[in-house]
Amino acid sequence: MRITRARGAAVTAAALTLTLTLAACSGGSDGGSSDGGGGGGGGGDVTAADIDAALDAEGTTTLQYWSWVPNLQPTVDLWNEAHPNIQVELTNAGQSADQYTKLQNAIKAGSGAPDLAQIEYFALPQFALGESLVSLDDVGLSDLESDFTASAWEQVAAGDGHYAFPQDTGPMVMFYRADILERLGVEAPTTWDEFLTVARAIKADNPENFIASIDPGDAGGVDSLIWQAEGRPFSVEGTDVNISFGDEGTQKFTELWDTLISEKLVDVAGGWNDAFWRSLDSGRYAMWMTGAWAPGSLETNVPSTAGSWKAATMPVWEAGTPANAENGGSGTAVLAKSENKAAALAFARWLSTDSEAVQAQVDAGLFPSTSSIMADTDFLGATSDFFGGQAVNEVFVQASKDVSSGWQYLPFQVYANSVFGDTAGQAFSNATPIADGLTAWQDQITTYGNGQGFKVTND
Repeated sequence: MRITRARGAAVTAAALTLTLTLAACSGGSDGGSSDGGGGGGGGGDVTAADIDAALDAEGTTTLQYWSWVPNLQPTVDLWNEAHPNIQVELTNAGQSADQYTKLQNAIKAGSGAPDLAQIEYFALPQFALGESLVSLDDVGLSDLESDFTASAWEQVAAGDGHYAFPQDTGPMVMFYRADILERLGVEAPTTWDEFLTVARAIKADNPENFIASIDPGDAGGVDSLIWQAEGRPFSVEGTDVNISFGDEGTQKFTELWDTLISEKLVDVAGGWNDAFWRSLDSGRYAMWMTGAWAPGSLETNVPSTAGSWKAATMPVWEAGTPANAENGGSGTAVLAKSENKAAALAFARWLSTDSEAVQAQVDAGLFPSTSSIMADTDFLGATSDFFGGQAVNEVFVQASKDVSSGWQYLPFQVYANSVFGDTAGQAFSNATPIADGLTAWQDQITTYGNGQGFKVTND
């Protein structure tokens, strides 16, 4: 998820090492497991029946849960009120890489880790391959696949298992200033060719304006655009990793964005700062292409533009052939060394499948991963004053359905993201070929992965 932008990754992620990933890991909670917990990434002796039984167990169990989501406490309160025998204590351990550093350190130390943690999809493989998380397949919960969107379920997979309950997703959406496009007499683009045409019209109208921006430090944003172009630069099978940015989809992305940057049709600038929000507020940027979690951020940061925005599915590369990507999203994982795995799994399952819990998280600003709410007519039909009365959830749900399969993150993606700005990002900033920048990124993360014990190729 991306309630706020996790810019700390570039600073703290470089400190993460992958001894977690390739070495046997010592515990996450103090001591052993009191409800069937064993070592490794399985569930020990925990079964689906044990998880159900935990809901009625005598005594009181207290679970530690790490998440950075603002306004999540009301959701936790719902659980605590309904389950006095299983109380959940919510801790904000820092966003994104800040939390992952603390989590990894606690796992290595053998004490101090929570029972559960919210982990973004890009970081999940690192912890799953390190056998630090409970596999849902090992505890009989793989039958919940139909409860979630296809892309969410795919993103909690690593190797042969699924290691978190999908909590939220971020299918990419094109948010645009309808007032600007109407004034220029252009339609919202449905293809990337049309996007280029609209971008040139915006620049011709005012050389100081841009159709959008691209952040040279945001690996996740670039990954999403490559994914949406059907690029698949990463593939992982156990400790065998292939990294190659020479595929056709990635080339389509680089060629278009080389043009957009060289013609100064997009602004190469950091996001999530005052200058970014001022540019959206003033109309200097006409669009923001990002995850479906973004409406709350727009309403908070550019309130004076209410009524001027619309949402649309992303431009496609071939008319009539929908293809989309995720940009953000996270799942709730149970630590393999938790002393209370059955109770923790019960809470995590409830958090992602109970209708009241899911709605509470939607109210907190998350875009759901749960199939039932995505099909709910009230959810689909809800209109937004900020978007001029548009039923934006209809757009977001279609964007989710259009997400193409087959994307994989690296088992050292947290590190890879941390060095993106100093490698690939330099090509964006200096208007040099993006392909060359991606090659520099590829070289650095290949060296890193091999140094951590992976077998990394570039085929």
